[in-house]
Amino acid sequence: MCAAGRRWGRRQRALLWAVLLAAWEAAWGQLRYSVPEEMPKGSFVGDVAKDLGLQLLQFRDQGIRVVSEGRTQYFALHAKTGHLVTAEKMDREQLCERVQQCVLRCELIVEGEMKFYEIEVEITDINDNAPSFKEIELEEKMSEMTAPGSRFPLAEAHDPDSGRNSLQSYELSGDEHFSLAVQAGPGGDQRPELVLAKALDREEAAFHELVLRAIDGGDPARTGTARIRVTVVDANDNAPVFSQAEYTVRVPEDVPVGSVLVTVTATDADEGQNGQVKYTLKKITERASKIFHLDSETGAITLLRSLDFEEDDSYELEVQARDGGQLFDTAKVTITVTDINDNTPVILVRSALSEISEDSPSGTVVALLHVQDRDLGANGEVRCSLDGDVPFRLQSSHGSYYSVVTSRELDREQVSEYNVTVRAADGGSPALQSSAVLALRVLDVNDNAPVFAEERYSARLAENNAAGALVLRVRATDADWGQNARVRYRLSEGRVRGAPLSSYVSVQAETGALYALRSLDYEQVRELQLWVRAEDGGAPALSSNVSVRLQIVDENDNAPQVLYPPAAPAAGSGGPWSGVELAPRWSEPGALVAKVVAVDADAGQNAWLSYELAKATEPGLFRVGLHSGEVRTARSPLARDAARQSLVVVVKDHGRPALSATATLSVVLAESVAELLAELGSAAEAAAPAEAAGSLTRWLVLAVAAVSCLFVAFLLLLLALRLRRWRRQHLLPPDSGALRGVPVSHFVGIDGVRAFLQSYSHDVSLTADSRKSQLRFSGASCCDTLPARPLPDEPAPLLGEEDVAVALPADPAAPSVSCWCQSFCETLPSAFSPALCLA
Repeated sequence: MCAAGRRWGRRQRALLWAVLLAAWEAAWGQLRYSVPEEMPKGSFVGDVAKDLGLQLLQFRDQGIRVVSEGRTQYFALHAKTGHLVTAEKMDREQLCERVQQCVLRCELIVEGEMKFYEIEVEITDINDNAPSFKEIELEEKMSEMTAPGSRFPLAEAHDPDSGRNSLQSYELSGDEHFSLAVQAGPGGDQRPELVLAKALDREEAAFHELVLRAIDGGDPARTGTARIRVTVVDANDNAPVFSQAEYTVRVPEDVPVGSVLVTVTATDADEGQNGQVKYTLKKITERASKIFHLDSETGAITLLRSLDFEEDDSYELEVQARDGGQLFDTAKVTITVTDINDNTPVILVRSALSEISEDSPSGTVVALLHVQDRDLGANGEVRCSLDGDVPFRLQSSHGSYYSVVTSRELDREQVSEYNVTVRAADGGSPALQSSAVLALRVLDVNDNAPVFAEERYSARLAENNAAGALVLRVRATDADWGQNARVRYRLSEGRVRGAPLSSYVSVQAETGALYALRSLDYEQVRELQLWVRAEDGGAPALSSNVSVRLQIVDENDNAPQVLYPPAAPAAGSGGPWSGVELAPRWSEPGALVAKVVAVDADAGQNAWLSYELAKATEPGLFRVGLHSGEVRTARSPLARDAARQSLVVVVKDHGRPALSATATLSVVLAESVAELLAELGSAAEAAAPAEAAGSLTRWLVLAVAAVSCLFVAFLLLLLALRLRRWRRQHLLPPDSGALRGVPVSHFVGIDGVRAFLQSYSHDVSLTADSRKSQLRFSGASCCDTLPARPLPDEPAPLLGEEDVAVALPADPAAPSVSCWCQSFCETLPSAFSPALCLA
């Protein structure tokens, strides 16, 4: 019960891992399934729709299909269920011969979304093949004299399945005279051997029938068999006999390699296999086994390598002749070597240095040699020399000794290693010579400072870089070696905008990689000049410096900033006149109305600005200069055009992508100053804050009341003057008071009374801020009702001197009614004084 529970738990965990693995692979666009081989066509492989989270409608609408690698399509997609099924019956042994894991790959193509998913299907093995022998009938022949324990190799079986389904063991049955032994091969394969367990007797049984069975590890197991027929042959009666009991041969030491030195011969009176003789070397030294070779069929002894009289002048061999029945005979072979002059000089290195410092003085001994020649006379006289142009020379020492010494100073940076060839030649004819090579490594001394690959470095880095971004790599090499050539890098001290340079950039000590430690801003830092020092690991250390120039490349990270018109103030700030421009209605086409002024903190192309009109109350009335930002009239204003025009100007830079800003202009169209001020006054009233509405109303009521009183007083004054004049007209002649040359438009009639309108000269000054707007009346024209004296050619004055005296105040310094109005208007708040004074 417990065992069953554990098995169930293991299956559950395996299933959970399989589900998690499938989910992970699906997230990465790859699915993996497995299916046993030999499954019929249409067998289920996997639920692709579920694993990829696809809807079944997508299989029909988006053209989803499966494409297998190669010409044969092994898998198909079921459109109704979204299942991956087999399209062909698959045999693993044919698809993946000699491959441990058989995996077929296909792709799921989603044509509607232009996506694809990789699918891997593992074809698992089933035990569908039994082990088999190449030959099912085997025959072996054995002599009845064969000793028990003898082993005879058998043919191996083959099973194309893999894993546990492959060949696992052998069994032998059929006879007690034989047993089976299995040896493991180099590749892990099993090699069966037939072992003789009991002596054979031909008279008892001439044949033995055996059955060799090969078994695999499948469930159920499959087997393959081979029948073995062992034939027992008759005993061997005659042994081989050599023609000579001892063979002797003399050869010179310079005999060519491969020469046949001697051939031994043995005969056997038996017939058949018992009469076949094989030759082997029964007794031979290790040295002789490397010099001589015996042909097992012919008995010929050949030379494998050259003979040397000085090493050994005689060799003794023991040759054995054995027939097929295991009977044998032996013979002795003696080979004598004769001497010739064939020895070359021998160079013996008694002592030698393998390393030498490059600052060693001249005459330092690096090797002690002993040279000898085993020959006699002139052939034994040796001369030594050094090959090539090397900073060494030979000095003859006591007897046949030589020393190799330095002839000049060494430089490791030029040559780090020397292979000094010492050559020795004797006085023979032709001369024989030999050589020896001395390998000498020159040790380094820290005599070279690091050298940078470039005289100076420069790099360009785009602003707004990520912290830790790689800028460039500086590289310095040191001609020295080992620790003396190990270069480390560091920054020289410096400051940038008051901060340490090390807070901006850093250099990796081992690689020379220069990194930006912070995000750089082109508008703050446009260039960094720094020095990098390379220092080796010698004692004392040597160093060198290189200049690095880091240019910050501008990016389009700043939108244009509009300087004029300023941005509209927040509600309640009391400044509703921001961005208001004035344009007379009689303006000609091309008249300058306003100019949008903008700047961009970027540089180069990113700071090139262009202007365009994005929105207007009356399209076609205004235009904006592409590069100047000037707002001009495109045509003359018409009467139907609204008095207040709103323009939205877009300012763009030339970066990629382009950034933009907008400016809003309010343009007031007016034919006169009065209309302009009235329009501004109405705009001021509309823009006034809600909390100031009551106070403004009170001021307006007071202003209207004051103006009304003044107007009534003025009418009464005009009426009095009119009555007085009418009275005079009845007393004076009719032509005494005639008004000559005065246009009718200069009079106004009120209740039958005509009064001469006063001319006003005024200056209007308007700004974007209404609180700074001014309406200033000229004192000369304001305070004088009529000119002081008429022009010579003008008609008589409208009123007499006495009328003037009556009309004017008694005090000359007292202001007139219009001057009083001006003073009163100046006391009003700037938000509505222009409109009131105009009225």
